[in-house]
Amino acid sequence: MCARLARVSIASMIEVRELTKDYGQERAVNRLSFTAWPGAVTGVLGSNGAGKSTTMRLILGLDAPTSGTALVNGQRYATIDRPMHTVGALLDTGTMPGGRSATEHLRCLAEGNGIGRLRVAEVLDEVGLSAVTGKRIGDFSAGMRQRLGVASALLGDPGVLLFDEPMHGLDQEGIRWLRGLMRSLAAQGRTVLVTSKHMSEMALTADKMLVIRRGELITETSARELTERLRRDVFVRSPRTGGLTRVLTGMGATVRAEPGGGLLVTGLDAWRIASAAAAHYIPIQELTPRYRSLEDTWT
Repeated sequence: MCARLARVSIASMIEVRELTKDYGQERAVNRLSFTAWPGAVTGVLGSNGAGKSTTMRLILGLDAPTSGTALVNGQRYATIDRPMHTVGALLDTGTMPGGRSATEHLRCLAEGNGIGRLRVAEVLDEVGLSAVTGKRIGDFSAGMRQRLGVASALLGDPGVLLFDEPMHGLDQEGIRWLRGLMRSLAAQGRTVLVTSKHMSEMALTADKMLVIRRGELITETSARELTERLRRDVFVRSPRTGGLTRVLTGMGATVRAEPGGGLLVTGLDAWRIASAAAAHYIPIQELTPRYRSLEDTWT
C-alpha cells in the first residue's frame, strides 16, 4: 500500500478550465471549470443531455474542444506516453468487440501498452469475471459488460480513473461492489471522476459533487450538503401506520398518508425514522428517501 501511494502523486489530478464544446449550433459544454483531486471520488451529476459524457470524451481526447483545456497530470491526454498507465476509463461498453472473449479483449489492450498477461488475469479476478474469461463478450449481460469495462480501466494500474454512468446494468450486489471499489481506489490516493444522473446513487459514492446543467457548472459542493439541499421527504411503509405516525409527529416531523398506502415524512431523515421505529418495536417494510429533481432545484 505504501509503495502505491508513493507512486500516485499529488500531480495525478484532472484540471478542466473554461472547457467549451459546440456541435454545429448546439453547445454541449459551456465554459466548464473544475478540478478533481487525488484521494477523493468526484461526482458529476446531471440529467440526460447535461454534458456529462461529452466532458468525459473531451478529457480523454476523443473529441476536440471548441475552446478551453482539459488536462490530466498537467498534460493533454493525447500527449501522455502509454496512457493506460496514467488514465483508466469506462465509457460506452456497447463498442466492445462481441466476437472476442474477455481475456482476448484485455490482452489486445495490454499488448499495446506494455502490460503483461498476468495483469489481465488479475483484473478479471478483481471484477469477478474469472469464471467467464473464455466466454464471448457478445453473450455477456449488461452487468458483465460493465464489469469488463471496469477491468479495462484498471488494466494499467492508473492513478486517474474516469467512470461514465458505471452503475448502468449492474444489479444491487454489483452496485455495492463498484461503489466500494471506487472508494477504495480513492483511498489509495487515486483521482476518481464518476458521472451519474441519480442523486441517491451519487450521495453514497462521491465525496465532492459537481452539478451540471446544459453543459454549465451549477454548483460545486460536498455530497452531504447537496443531499440536504435536495432532500424532499422520506416514504415509509409499515403495518402500524397509526402508531408510527404518533411517534414521528411527537418528534416534530410532519407525516402525511399516501393514497396508495404508506407515509410521507418531512423533518426527519431516514436514519432517525428507522431508529425511532426500532425503539418502539414498530416494523418497517420500506424506507425510501426522496429528493427533488435537479430540474426542479435549478431552473
